[in-house]
Amino acid sequence: MTEMLINKQDASTFGVRMGDGFLDAICSPLPLKEFVENSSRLEDGKRVLYNSPKIDERDVTLTFNIHGDTEEEFTANKTAFEQILYSGKVEIHLPVTGKTYRLTYLSSQSYAQNIARTSCSVSVKFNEPNPNNRGEADSDDLL
Repeated sequence: MTEMLINKQDASTFGVRMGDGFLDAICSPLPLKEFVENSSRLEDGKRVLYNSPKIDERDVTLTFNIHGDTEEEFTANKTAFEQILYSGKVEIHLPVTGKTYRLTYLSSQSYAQNIARTSCSVSVKFNEPNPNNRGEADSDDLL
C-alpha cells in the first residue's frame, strides 16, 4: 500500500517516507481565527461573539526520511524531493487519512544525514492556507 503521494507521485519512488511525528503534526487540531470582540468603557469586561467560528491558516512542520541504496541514488532522490519543494505548491495525499493536504513550502528547519550518505531526515515547514480545503482525494490523485 502506498504510504503517501506527493504532488500525485508515490513518494516511495524517490525514497521519501514519513518521519517521526509526521502524522501527529499533520493531524493536530486546527486553529480558529480570532473571535469578534468589543471592549466598551460603559461595560465590565468585554463582549465576545462566538457565532460562526472560522478555521485559520496554519504552519506545520513535517519530518521526512529520504533513502537510497547508494550515495548516488540517495543524492538523486534528495534532489527530486527538493525540486518538488521548490515548486512551492505541495499536495500530500495520505491514504491512511483519506485526505489531500494542500501546502505551501516555506523552509527547511533541520537536516541530519547518515555517515554513509545514503539517508537523511529533514524537517520542512509548510503553510496550510485553508485547512478546510482538504477534501477527499480525486480518483486521479490515487495510483
